[in-house]
Amino acid sequence: MYCISIEGEIIHGHHEPNWLEHTAYSTILRSILMEIIRGFFAICIGVSLLYNSSNVEGRNHYHKPKTKSSKNIGSPVSPPPDDVPDPKNHIAPSSPSNPPSIPSDPYPNDPGSNSSDCIFNVMDYGAIGDGSTDDTDAFRKAWKEACGVESGVILAPSGYSFTITSTIFTGPCKPGLVFQVDGCLMPPDGPDSWPEKDSTKQWLVFYRLDGMTLTGEGTIEGNGEKWWDLPCKPHRGPNGSTSKGPCDSPALIRFFMSSNLAVSGLRIQNSPQIHMKFDGCEGVLIEKLSISSPKLSPNTDGIHIENTKTVGIYDSSISNGDDCISIGTGCANVNIDGLTCGPSHGISIGSLGVHNSQACVRNITVRNSVIRESDNGLRIKTWQGGAGCVSDINFENIQMENVRNCMIIDQYYCLSKACLNETSAVYVTGVAYRNIKGTYDVRNPPIHFACSDTVACTDILLSEVELLPEEGELMDDPFCWNAYGSQETVTIPPINCLREGKPESQGEVSSVGC
Repeated sequence: MYCISIEGEIIHGHHEPNWLEHTAYSTILRSILMEIIRGFFAICIGVSLLYNSSNVEGRNHYHKPKTKSSKNIGSPVSPPPDDVPDPKNHIAPSSPSNPPSIPSDPYPNDPGSNSSDCIFNVMDYGAIGDGSTDDTDAFRKAWKEACGVESGVILAPSGYSFTITSTIFTGPCKPGLVFQVDGCLMPPDGPDSWPEKDSTKQWLVFYRLDGMTLTGEGTIEGNGEKWWDLPCKPHRGPNGSTSKGPCDSPALIRFFMSSNLAVSGLRIQNSPQIHMKFDGCEGVLIEKLSISSPKLSPNTDGIHIENTKTVGIYDSSISNGDDCISIGTGCANVNIDGLTCGPSHGISIGSLGVHNSQACVRNITVRNSVIRESDNGLRIKTWQGGAGCVSDINFENIQMENVRNCMIIDQYYCLSKACLNETSAVYVTGVAYRNIKGTYDVRNPPIHFACSDTVACTDILLSEVELLPEEGELMDDPFCWNAYGSQETVTIPPINCLREGKPESQGEVSSVGC
């Protein structure tokens, strides 16, 4: 047997004549060698292609951890750019029958199973959960751990009641963070139990977060009764008056300077003041919430948003002592669908323009909702002397049940009798009421459009408005002042005070920033 080089020289073996010199053998050997060389190059090319294909960049996949309520967890999409986008380029989330593109589920892939290492049970960090022990430290430790891992879950398990003091949960955190409340979470019981060092303006604050979900099958209990009874609260002072002095009461839950948020499934009740507040946020999905407090609990708005864009609120129930949902300045692209509201003060845009400030609200839609036993229905309220605009407002398929002021635009909003009439106002334009039906409380006309003397409301549209008295006789005197618009159908009661076309002259309208 011989070992030969490519040149055909004998390297190892017996010394014999070089048989490669023979033409036939030489031809055969060259063919064999060429086949070997071709095979070698084919192998090299295959290995190279396989190596390159393994480096193709793919999407990141975030998997839901297997938790008790993970099947209900929803959350928003990728974070917005550093510069806040122009609201005109955003599209509000659509109704649940046509799932929105923003906000949306952050887990577009099939749920996977993460290890239990991603679940940070507060009981493992020293929480007692007996309803009286201060468990704040355990929640802070669990937050710190969960914040540092992808798809981390802070779990407050069922069967326990956790008391924690005013706390700011700060980001940024790894993607997919979930705060899951399956038990009961509550603040100290009233002002006398509130630590002196803690802020009395807010209880739980979520700050600078992106892609967080607050969810669960549990309850967030506000322990608000003792706050409502402070003598500085409306009608709580001597002889039904309001006493002077500090009157801060904490908002229960606040999201601040955050994006791509989801809140779902929880019961939130008896807040000292606002139940849930969003300010400076973008991309908010709220669904299947139950928010409740007594009808006479003061200033207990259900959900308040300000300077917040791209919001979807779906399939939720709110009853409280103030607005079910209040929409402040700087809000755009808000879609509310499937809301049951009341008893309450209804759904409000405003108040806007206080202290001669500029206010801008645009592209707000409320549809397929019920308002019952409420002081107001669909309300837009602004202060005299303000500036800016409210535009592109759509109210559609709303059922009223014994509601005062079913449809109201009030540009003379004032909390006292000392407010003066001023020449500037927030401009209200493009407000549509479609298929608004039901019953009203006869103590007030069901329709009230009181617009500024100098800055008229324009482009008000009425279609299929049918409102009948809950009890008593039909009130056929809706009120309009300096309001312009049109009626697609005959309304009940008839509205003869709405002016057609456009005003001949319009006061100065400031739309900067709107």
